[in-house]
Amino acid sequence: MRWVNRRIGRTNALLMGIVPILLLLVLYLILAAERNAINPADKILPLPGAMIDAMRGLVFERDQLSGRYLFWADTLASLQRLGLGIAISTASALLVGLVLGLLPPVRATFGMLVTGVAVIPPIALLPILFIAFGLGETAKVALIVVGIAPFMIRDVAGHVGELPREQIIKAQTLGASTWQLMLRVVLPQAMPRLIQAVRLSLGPAWVFLISAEAIAADIGLGYRIFLVRRYLAMDVILPYVAWIAILAAVADLLLVWCSRRMSSWAHGAER
Repeated sequence: MRWVNRRIGRTNALLMGIVPILLLLVLYLILAAERNAINPADKILPLPGAMIDAMRGLVFERDQLSGRYLFWADTLASLQRLGLGIAISTASALLVGLVLGLLPPVRATFGMLVTGVAVIPPIALLPILFIAFGLGETAKVALIVVGIAPFMIRDVAGHVGELPREQIIKAQTLGASTWQLMLRVVLPQAMPRLIQAVRLSLGPAWVFLISAEAIAADIGLGYRIFLVRRYLAMDVILPYVAWIAILAAVADLLLVWCSRRMSSWAHGAER
């Protein structure tokens, strides 16, 4: 059987997906062991024992100045900023995307504006956001919103605009108003695409969050990474990066689960 025709079960897919990760871990351990054998004080590729020792204080011991467990405080601060930014972006994409996709006059009026905002590099707007909103939480959340909301709006609007015109005509024939069309016909079909847009935006959202925290923050995962980099503390940076990857992966899995629960019809081919 040709590879293009093979179908992989969920269990086998999980096992096959774990193999490359294990190979990377083994490769890292080999390289780290070689470097530490040559130079026991090497900081570039720390061994797992060194990372555990470095993280123990951040995870289990209170900071003497702030009285907080820094690792958990960093995680909570970053997740709050990220969650708020994604929530605002999702609500914007749902509302604006539905209206742009369903109503041609609105699309003609504001479509070009949304496209123009979407092509602006969000990092270039960071100084403007800090000047406009200050160095507090608002600017960091605003960067996430500006970075991912236009893409999500365009994606949802494009999907809505491509829905079969026959559905709209049939609903109008049965007496549906524009509001009913939006809620009963368009919204259910847009939800899987909206969740997919959120999934695709998770990576950029983390980039914008880390960038904002690196420039102006006193707590957060990005702040901690850029704080310790001056000491070449890879024994802290690598666990923090791995933790961010785990959080992103868990969020992605939750979104997939929500999509399958809310719109199982859209995943018929995957079951």
